Amino acid sequence: MKKTGTIAAGVAVLVLLAAGAAWWTQRAPEGRPPLSGTVASFVLADRPEPAPEITFSDATGNTLRLADFKGKVVLLNLWATWCAPCVKEMPALDRLQAKLGGADFTVLALSIDREGLAKVQPFFDAHKIAALPAYLDPGGRSPALFAARGLPTTLLIDRDGTVIGRQEGSAEWDDDSSIALLRFYLDRGKAGSA
Repeated sequence: MKKTGTIAAGVAVLVLLAAGAAWWTQRAPEGRPPLSGTVASFVLADRPEPAPEITFSDATGNTLRLADFKGKVVLLNLWATWCAPCVKEMPALDRLQAKLGGADFTVLALSIDREGLAKVQPFFDAHKIAALPAYLDPGGRSPALFAARGLPTTLLIDRDGTVIGRQEGSAEWDDDSSIALLRFYLDRGKAGSA
């Protein structure tokens, strides 16, 4: 009889643990984001901080600030046409913008080419980059402000303008693992505002 009671108590504990684990994993979106596949090397910020205030221009010469994108999750990609890994990942960033870009999310591909639009537009045309707008930092100030150690450096910035983390080096930004990471933060913002 004592043995049966011990087994029943053990089973009850296991059931409670399983229910607790199921509840914990169903909670969305708490905890750590999915970091696997192409974004396995994405580094979460130890202490998320506000993104530095930067100014840059668009293809028409309008001056913009990163703060102009507040309210959206921003994937800020620092790149240049002469950077081979940047060239490799640009089509994936374009496809990502076509797929997820809108009121909640944008890819902000910020070129540091000194020649500005004169260099970027022919690159976009040659590589059939259609969904990404051209953003330009011909003075090349942005890498230092974001402590980029090389190109490409991609930063994920939440709706409040806080840097969540970074990827140094290229990634397939439109693959399932990258989209899972981005959706984690897109859903998190929606859950936080509900």
